[in-house]
Amino acid sequence: MTKLQKLPCTLGELKSSGYKVLSVKDELRKNLTEKLAAKEEIFPGIIGYEKTVIPQVINAILARHDIIFLGLRGQAKTKMARMLIDLLDEFTPVIKGSEINDNPYLPISKFAVDTVNEKGDSTEVEWIGRERRFGEKLATPDVTIADLIGDIDPIKAATQRLQYSHEGAIHFGIVPRTNRGIFAINELPDLQPRIQVGLLNIMQERDIQIRGFNIRFPLDVFIVYTANPEDYTNRGNIITPLKDRIDSQILTHYPKNIEDGIKITESQSWLKRHTDKDVIIPYYMKEIIETTAHEARKSEFVEQKSGVSARMTISAMENLVSNAERRSILNNEKIIFPRITDLNATLPGMTGKIELVFEGEQEGPVKVSRALIGKSVREIFKKYFPDPLQKKRRQGELKDQASSADPYAEIVKWFEEGNFLELSDDMNFDEYFTSLKRVEGLEKTVKKYIKTVENEYELASLMEFMLDGLHNNSKIAKDDIEDGISYRDMVGAMLYNRETRDSSRTSYDYESDWNY
Repeated sequence: MTKLQKLPCTLGELKSSGYKVLSVKDELRKNLTEKLAAKEEIFPGIIGYEKTVIPQVINAILARHDIIFLGLRGQAKTKMARMLIDLLDEFTPVIKGSEINDNPYLPISKFAVDTVNEKGDSTEVEWIGRERRFGEKLATPDVTIADLIGDIDPIKAATQRLQYSHEGAIHFGIVPRTNRGIFAINELPDLQPRIQVGLLNIMQERDIQIRGFNIRFPLDVFIVYTANPEDYTNRGNIITPLKDRIDSQILTHYPKNIEDGIKITESQSWLKRHTDKDVIIPYYMKEIIETTAHEARKSEFVEQKSGVSARMTISAMENLVSNAERRSILNNEKIIFPRITDLNATLPGMTGKIELVFEGEQEGPVKVSRALIGKSVREIFKKYFPDPLQKKRRQGELKDQASSADPYAEIVKWFEEGNFLELSDDMNFDEYFTSLKRVEGLEKTVKKYIKTVENEYELASLMEFMLDGLHNNSKIAKDDIEDGISYRDMVGAMLYNRETRDSSRTSYDYESDWNY
């Protein structure tokens, strides 16, 4: 027998078992208290909110408050709202056949009241799982009161020959159908003000009234909203009376550090491909992807009110791995190992997820995204290698030839002598590694600062990382060519491209005017 089969099946059996029905808020509070006492994780998988958002949610539930998650897009608001169902009992009893999950001890619908009056303790009881006690609605401008609360069904009234004021003529909306459960409204500001007014009585009096008829239902429901800040867009806002009735407003936020961001991206990205190939992503590549989002969230070119979703880094990481996977398939290689050249493949996952401060040409988001990636590479580069722009001696100190030597001098000199390096993201590993080895001093310099290198794939990737770091610190030039990129001498590239840059410069060139 299953656990469900052992539970009471009638109202009489339920009474004899001594089962007590709690209100949904008391039920949430009871289960939360037990989890806290047992040191259980309340919101598993939610990263970076341990000291900020989660304690506020716990306090709100303990206080039996309705709540609203307020924050920019991609901050796990909806995910947390859906995870609240784990705080409900696994099963709860309702009168069988009830549309609004009637409490067997205190029925409120006409169907349930009539059934109990007719059958008494023989009234059948049904046990429903926690998933059936969660209702969710995405707020859109076309949502009506009938969708949320209900309306008179003229066909039902005519078929059963009922007056419109009869409860049997009602078609219940999603809120009463979530009675004794959790009801969530996503993107609350998108709900029209007149529809938001319809929620006031639910928040204040805990009942509903349909079409003005004298039919009222005292609902037992825990309400949770999600919303962007009111000034996020011009789509709408939350009316003040409704906001006043929401007990706790909980502000969400983006990851406060790179490490938390990396954990979130890893947990949500599809990185373990269905293949016999090994996927290896060096940590500095993860740092570059995540730092790009952090840089975007403080960039003067990106509209900060719209936010930069965590979905941007997830999409970027998946595209990065996909480009490396494509290369491994083409070259019949057993290892999927991303390279710096693969960063260009992340652009489709970024450009649609950042909004510029002002309208520009269609290529604007691409140029901003490239600049963000470049700045990210520059910042992460300094964590692994010496800063190419750092002064080698303090003012007033005697010059020490050994300490002031440029660690990248040999590499830069190789390019200054007229040499260049072209790399394609389709190159097989042997060709890729051989090309990088041509740059004098490159392999030696990488090994000098990275003491432990797992394999040649990592060594080659680090060698290109060093070249790109030098480019983003204005030591060497990098140009996009038809099938890849080309590294060469900075001065020569400037002289060669000056006329082209001047003639093709747009009214505002993000890449040229990026403020490093």
